Amino acid sequence: MSFVKSFCRIMGRVAPLQFAEKWDNVGLILESPHVRENAKRVLLTIDLTPAVVEEALSTPTALIVAYHPPIFKPLSSITLSNPLQASLLRCAAAGISIYTPHTALDSVTDGINDWLCTKVAGPLRDINWSARFIGQEFPDGLGGVGRIVTLKQPMELKMLQFNIRTELELKHIQVAYAKPEREKTLVSTIAICAGSGGSMLLGVDADVYFTGEMSHHEVLAAIQSGHNVVLCGHTNTERGFLPWLAKDIEEFIQEEIEQPTDAAEAELLKGLEIVVSQKDEHPLVTVDG
Repeated sequence: MSFVKSFCRIMGRVAPLQFAEKWDNVGLILESPHVRENAKRVLLTIDLTPAVVEEALSTPTALIVAYHPPIFKPLSSITLSNPLQASLLRCAAAGISIYTPHTALDSVTDGINDWLCTKVAGPLRDINWSARFIGQEFPDGLGGVGRIVTLKQPMELKMLQFNIRTELELKHIQVAYAKPEREKTLVSTIAICAGSGGSMLLGVDADVYFTGEMSHHEVLAAIQSGHNVVLCGHTNTERGFLPWLAKDIEEFIQEEIEQPTDAAEAELLKGLEIVVSQKDEHPLVTVDG
């Protein structure tokens, strides 16, 4: 078994691919025809940008975990004239493969949506708050689609806004108020979806919709139906999870090494370094003045 296949099996335990949305493109997106020599690093990123590719090429990186799929729709050609396709070609030529978990990582238990729950309500689940799924619940308690947090004690929307900005380390967020009380509105339930959540959240019974981005008309539809909206930028609901993902991967690798299901596979995973990209960043900045 190759290193790439061994690592894919680990990722399949971190975020089982059958939990991804049907429209999504997940799993091994790019398999290089050769493994880079003397490379024992996996680089975690939200997006595969040219800056991230340069970072991978300048370090002993053998594989990139790109949360967003760099190939989403079928390609009619792959050329150097397209920046994203050029990045894929450069990775393949250098011996770097690319894996994408995307919505499987959103929905799995202790994945991105569960992480976001702790950012709005705090770490003390079952004491200060509870959560249920917006959509389908997966078998064996392995996760589900979306989250609705119910607070044991209501809080003012102002405090929720503060929690989100503080916990996600953001200077700015966007809020749409559905009631005249605005930030003094009492909040008991928060519907959560990482990334772009408009299509999932609209119609859900919750005081607040919290996601990365929604379209103008989705926001209008939400507040006109009595739901407040908190937006903080698409990838700002995702990027902060990467250090937690690194820990999860390391734990599954260590488990495989200590109690191998395949001795050859465990050997390939020894000494692997899981690193969060330093070049991955939100593409938009807020300019004051």
